[in-house]
Amino acid sequence: MNTFMGDKIMSDYAANGYVVVKGQFQERELEKVRAVLQDFHEAWQQKNAAFYAEKAVNSAYLTGTEYLGEAGRNVLFHFIGSSRLMDIAASVIKGRPTFMNTQLFFDPVNKAQKNYWHRDPQYHLSVGEQKEALSGPDVVHFRVPLVDEPGIELIPGTHRRWDSDEELAVRLERSGRKNYDNLPGGIKVALAAGDLLVFSANMIHRGLYGTDRLSLDVLLCGPEPGLIKYARDDCLPCREVLSSLENPVAFESTIAIKNKEQAIAAPSR
Repeated sequence: MNTFMGDKIMSDYAANGYVVVKGQFQERELEKVRAVLQDFHEAWQQKNAAFYAEKAVNSAYLTGTEYLGEAGRNVLFHFIGSSRLMDIAASVIKGRPTFMNTQLFFDPVNKAQKNYWHRDPQYHLSVGEQKEALSGPDVVHFRVPLVDEPGIELIPGTHRRWDSDEELAVRLERSGRKNYDNLPGGIKVALAAGDLLVFSANMIHRGLYGTDRLSLDVLLCGPEPGLIKYARDDCLPCREVLSSLENPVAFESTIAIKNKEQAIAAPSR
């Protein structure tokens, strides 16, 4: 990636909270990843049949050991640990890009199910903490659609500003509003297979369902121990796989933080 492109990605992301890099991955690069994700999805559906049928729109921990064998996990590790992805991550993340998690996004079984506006932190932070998070460390989604899809609807700038009264009422379903009500200022971003959408987990957004979407999200952040506590050990590559990656920086950063935290927590003898 040239310097001009890196600077533009950085400035667009800083201003709007998202950026789209069209055609970042070629079909030949997606083939193996798509096959692995379909294997994961089928295995995940079988174990989570009730949840999948009821309301699920995503799953997580794709690089873990529960649903994939070593070969499938390695395909994902090499895709994530590629310079093609890590170079862009380095342009939008403050400090070393650090691995948190992966997610797979798909359409709900119930075609009448509504999509919903949200900020990712609302599921584990109070309203006051959500507001404070806007000036704290950023968690960033790196979304790669495996098929052409309607994409996502975002409200630019909300990664750094708090909700308007209307946005808050809709997002939290207050004053008779529903979280699927339309909001002013939303921008719909359609995605084609192989595009890369980078967006802040803090911003107000909602997925757009349809066309049997299948999107891989890689969640990265800066080297923050408070965020890395959410990264599972079984989702990280072993030393041998780590040494084979083109750009292992995100995994190395997570492992280093975890090792340091474990050393601090270990009782002295």
